Amino acid sequence: MAGMLYVTMEPREGLNPDQFHEWYNNEHGPTRQRLPHIFTNGLRYRATDGQKPTFLANYDVTDMSHLETPIYTDLRANRTPREAATIGQVDVDRKFFDLLATQQSPSFKPIESLTDAEAEGQVLVAVEVSLKSGVENAQEEVTKWYVEEHLPMLSKIPGWLRSRVFRTPSIIEGGKDVKIVTLHEYFKENGLEGPEHKASMDTPWRTEVFDKYIASKGRRTYELFYVFGPGPRDLDSLSRLPEAGAFSTADKTISTVPGLKTATINAFVHATDGMSIPYRLEGNPSPTAPVVAFCNSLLTSLHMWDDFVAILKEARPDLRILRYDDRGRHSVPEPAVPATLDMLADDLATLVKGLRITKLHALIGVSRGGATALKFALKYPELLDRFIACDFNVASSDANTQAWKDRIATAEGPDGGIKNLAPVTVERWFHPHTMTAKPEIAKWMTQMVAENSIQGFRYGCQALWGYNMREEMKGCKVKGLLVVGDGDGKGALVKAMEGFKDNLGEKGAELKIVPTAGHLPMSESPRAFWEAIEAFL
Repeated sequence: MAGMLYVTMEPREGLNPDQFHEWYNNEHGPTRQRLPHIFTNGLRYRATDGQKPTFLANYDVTDMSHLETPIYTDLRANRTPREAATIGQVDVDRKFFDLLATQQSPSFKPIESLTDAEAEGQVLVAVEVSLKSGVENAQEEVTKWYVEEHLPMLSKIPGWLRSRVFRTPSIIEGGKDVKIVTLHEYFKENGLEGPEHKASMDTPWRTEVFDKYIASKGRRTYELFYVFGPGPRDLDSLSRLPEAGAFSTADKTISTVPGLKTATINAFVHATDGMSIPYRLEGNPSPTAPVVAFCNSLLTSLHMWDDFVAILKEARPDLRILRYDDRGRHSVPEPAVPATLDMLADDLATLVKGLRITKLHALIGVSRGGATALKFALKYPELLDRFIACDFNVASSDANTQAWKDRIATAEGPDGGIKNLAPVTVERWFHPHTMTAKPEIAKWMTQMVAENSIQGFRYGCQALWGYNMREEMKGCKVKGLLVVGDGDGKGALVKAMEGFKDNLGEKGAELKIVPTAGHLPMSESPRAFWEAIEAFL
């Protein structure tokens, strides 16, 4: 049956509160949210009644039997050293609840579907009653009263959202000392302690139930303050930790860098097909800071933006910065399927939602990332305020498709394969000035390309075969800026982008040309690229 994992916690004296919250928000909670077949959500509450334990976390469970499987039990058995050290300084009480009944308001929405601003401050009232031992049918009679009288009366309280009835211990644990736990959810502004609430506490049936079946009652009140997603995102707590607070998993897939100006999270979420999407979150640590995201070109990693991001962080300390390795950088799940622009846009939406970002302030993409940025704006306008699409075309050609097939053959070929493809690719991308005057940049980019997954390239580049957004872009509702290096394709891409810039939405888009740059102006001439986009951003 469905149920809940219900955990109360009280940090002991001496534990840094930021260490406690950063561990829970960036490691413990997201790890469980990456098991959506078990946990549908994860919520954190803070007590408002002055009692201890102060903190509560609860997780709705699809089927309580999942909590007996290795995929869950191994999480507890194989704690990281950081988790073991932190949880050793916290008094923890874990309970398993079986769900018996639910009643909810027509205006109820699952908290995980709300924005953080909508969810924060919602009230939870938790009531636990112990049943008198040896009294026949006590659980059934108490549950019946809740379902037939008490919950319907609570539903008349202004601001009531949902009430649920649980039993503990769960059937998976066994045990005879059953308790009934009811959880009642309310808007931040509500009518608790008002006449409707008082009426629900004073009826003949309630008096009979308490006299016959209930041995004791406990009541706690909480307010919601954090909602987990599958992606760690708490830069705020991380920014207040000392250097020693850095963390890394054994496989290096998750790591953090603390500090006010250096707070960085490297982690991942899973795409809908299970593919890992590595990302890097940094910049302004405030959870309400506007977010700028970046889409890479094919064959590059999120580090292609390194020099530009350094400029951006200095010029715009108000921004939070999200970079990720998109589909094609790494190997893809089997059975492998060709990528499409729709798939790439969906991956980004999964990442944005996994980090509970309500709306991106801006999305900047280049080459295939530029096409992805446009597709994302067309497909998910509610998630984006503006976008900058660089060095791309709105439609593919047969000649380009054949060129990609030839490059796949080179990457998969003998005698070096993708290492042979890398230098000719960078020479084709970069302006002649970059190749001669900035050889260190060319070397850096060549190494980045050579490290790309061959399988990822094979299936990732197919997103650039047979696509056409010429007509679709006319209906774009998101404002955009187009940017191109003056030497990209020896000037051919400048002409191509001039040809479609006026077709974006109702008003068209401005085209900015970066001098002495080729296909990746943000990597070749990051300062000039910043000057081109600063006003729009």
